[in-house]
Amino acid sequence: MRARRAWGVVAGLLAVGAVAAAVTVFNLPDPDDDPSPASSTPASTAEITRQTLVDRESHDGTLAHGDSTTISSRGSGTITALPPEGTTISRGMAVFRLDNKPVTLLYGSLPAYRTLKTGVKGTDVRQLEQNLWALGYRGFTPDTTYSWATASAVKDWQDDLGIRETGSVEPAQIEYADGTVRVDALSLHRGAVVGPGTEVEKITGTSPLATVVLDASSGQLARQGAVVQVKLPDGKVVPGKIKKVATLVAKADDGQSDTTKSRLTISFDDDVKSQGMAAVSVAFTAGQRPNVLTVPVAALVALAEGGYGVQLVEDGTTRFVAVETGLFADGRVEITGSGLQAGMKAAIPS
Repeated sequence: MRARRAWGVVAGLLAVGAVAAAVTVFNLPDPDDDPSPASSTPASTAEITRQTLVDRESHDGTLAHGDSTTISSRGSGTITALPPEGTTISRGMAVFRLDNKPVTLLYGSLPAYRTLKTGVKGTDVRQLEQNLWALGYRGFTPDTTYSWATASAVKDWQDDLGIRETGSVEPAQIEYADGTVRVDALSLHRGAVVGPGTEVEKITGTSPLATVVLDASSGQLARQGAVVQVKLPDGKVVPGKIKKVATLVAKADDGQSDTTKSRLTISFDDDVKSQGMAAVSVAFTAGQRPNVLTVPVAALVALAEGGYGVQLVEDGTTRFVAVETGLFADGRVEITGSGLQAGMKAAIPS
């Protein structure tokens, strides 16, 4: 350099879009000062790399089994058996027993709402027949018509369950769920006398799920299908995916505005174990820049005339190159500048 210039060295990490660090000022020597190699070559350098830079924003969450669903009795009688909390119940198993008769779990999205018998038609018939077929009963074609062949298969099923072989199915006999369920909590005890609508137990899905509540200021992170990184209680980090976004509105008091938040449900592809509710940390992708040149934030120097630069170290000599900064993430910063290439060495000011 032909003129003396003051250069400021960034002494700490930079926040996104701003420098949050103290600056130490030093003078570069004139060309005729003839510095020694020890003084002209920085003691510490870092490589300029080309990579995908990802800025993550972390929020606290909870690992459990998702929201619970209530199972209520559809009939009247005495509860004679209940599954222990934490029990997994699959298709064909009893969710509880009423007057010593099983209330059987079947898979489907449509609740049982009427008696199914010969001559009845509808999507609920198809749903029942698909379950019978999955349980191994044959002699009918799963469709929307409850035929004599369906009634015959139902009698075989009822015989195996140890209940009266009527050939028809009452709503009180069955309970539909989307799939295998886990008993989350019991609402009463064995021997309780119940009527239609009495809450018996609460169930959840069997797969652990993480939930996170975000304020409106972080609402841009709540994108269904987005991939996140979840740090589990044992320290392991696993990928997750936002499967559901729900809006929560908290009513304000004293004439203040209502508060809107987003409640996210996150599922996992990996085999995640959960023994109960636990705290987790969820990292969201707030920004991403693929295939960019980066250096450690500490390699940036603030130029006296404005802007930033890096001090390149080449063959025992150094030179300064002005740079434009982009995304800051994980202690590195995106840079662009004349002649910069991956593999170059940048000085880390002491």
